[in-house]
Amino acid sequence: MSFARSQKGLSMLSWIMVLALVAFFASTAFKMLPHYFDYMSMDKIISGVESDPALEVRTVRDFYSHVRKGMDVNGIRDLNLEEALKVVIENNEFKVHLDYEKREPLIRNLDLVANFDKEYRLRMP
Repeated sequence: MSFARSQKGLSMLSWIMVLALVAFFASTAFKMLPHYFDYMSMDKIISGVESDPALEVRTVRDFYSHVRKGMDVNGIRDLNLEEALKVVIENNEFKVHLDYEKREPLIRNLDLVANFDKEYRLRMP
């Protein structure tokens, strides 16, 4: 015979475990989301060179200057642009390679790692 009192959902220990798991995944998400937002901003800045002819980006130096200004506007400060971004002009196109990784400490010697690697071929405006 089972009593209604013993069948009323999760025990206190089960609730604590569920809340601990939710807190762990929320903490992980809050650590990594800013890096993904920065990457999406970088993607928009780089792609904007092709879509906005008023920018007049004609040289590699102009390209880096445009991206650096976009990083300042979007508050991206912890990215070394010279290491993360390679720009070459080929056949009247910018060939751009954005490649970097971000690490966030998780627990002691365990890190969360996000690798961002994308290549662009942008027509010169």
